[in-house]
Amino acid sequence: MDAPTEIRPRADLRDSLAAERTFLAWIRTGLALMGFGFVVARFGLFLQQLQLIRHAAPAASLGLSLWFGTALIAAGVAVHLFSAWHYFRLMRDLQRGEVPSLGPSTHAVLVALFLAVVGLAMVIYLISGHGVSSIKLDNMEGASMTTLASNGIIAKPSNHSVEQTVQKLENILQAKGGTLFTVVDHSGEAERVGMKMPPTKLLIFGNPQAGTPLMLAAPSIAIDLPLKILVSEDAQGKVWVSYNDPAYLQERHKLPPELLTNIAVVETLAAKAAE
Repeated sequence: MDAPTEIRPRADLRDSLAAERTFLAWIRTGLALMGFGFVVARFGLFLQQLQLIRHAAPAASLGLSLWFGTALIAAGVAVHLFSAWHYFRLMRDLQRGEVPSLGPSTHAVLVALFLAVVGLAMVIYLISGHGVSSIKLDNMEGASMTTLASNGIIAKPSNHSVEQTVQKLENILQAKGGTLFTVVDHSGEAERVGMKMPPTKLLIFGNPQAGTPLMLAAPSIAIDLPLKILVSEDAQGKVWVSYNDPAYLQERHKLPPELLTNIAVVETLAAKAAE
């Protein structure tokens, strides 16, 4: 008599649907990781733009947010690939009538451990000097200098009102023998036409003995001469002294290094006026 043939149970529809639900859950997990990774990767850029708007000093480094975000996106891709492989293997076993071994999900444990490591690294980053200085923008109003790399402007906070700062600049220029060509009262002109804006004044000044050698060496710098200092009040009532970065002007017009001091005087004037 022939030995009885082993009859393996066929896959139950409920098992197949449960496996499919688990597979879809892993897909959602992978999408969440990828979406969150994109947000983290762009977080550093958001902070930099916010700092420029607030006239805050830029943080020493915001590049780690890109690496954290990239790691999360890569983890999301890995979850999708591994879950697809696991789903097909599970369905194959169910079709063969094989009962999957019970035990902890290696897939879930690995994802949990990875997220724990990334989360711990982000916590360390945020409580370090880089993260704290990036997020606490309100505590950076006292920054001594801000360089807006996109347009070569330096802004320094002033300890005085716009009128007082302008008066100090005029006194300093007079004491140093500089020529104040004019003061453009932008806010005053706006008021004359029935419009309002925070106090904003532009001082235009120079010295032919310093400016002439500059224009002889690089005629294009005449478009940025005479020198200018902008004294303005922002929406929060903070007064700023802004001017063109001398290094930026040197690079823009290819000035000889020995002539940089002829325009660097603007930094000294702005610093003394803001004291």
